[in-house]
Amino acid sequence: MGRIIFYEDRNFQGRSYETSSDCPELTSYLSRCNSCRVESGLFMVYEKPNFMGHQMLVRRGEYPDNQRLMGMSMSDCIRSCRLIPMVGGRVKHAQLH
Repeated sequence: MGRIIFYEDRNFQGRSYETSSDCPELTSYLSRCNSCRVESGLFMVYEKPNFMGHQMLVRRGEYPDNQRLMGMSMSDCIRSCRLIPMVGGRVKHAQLH
């Protein structure tokens, strides 16, 4: 099981949205997404809705600036995310292809 929290502004400010599953469109919950915190698990985050565009694998930790994380100059650069299933502490490789 994983858990990720997205924030509208950098440095974990502004409104937040927490999920433990796939989210095809973050802007349904937040107007933008400029930072995130992975409480547990492993997630793939995407620059576009429906798991499209540039992607980045994020593990437990704090990411105060999504623009720096994604290497992009977009203003709301994470738009969707997907939970990567783990089995016994290891990633199910079939999920990454």
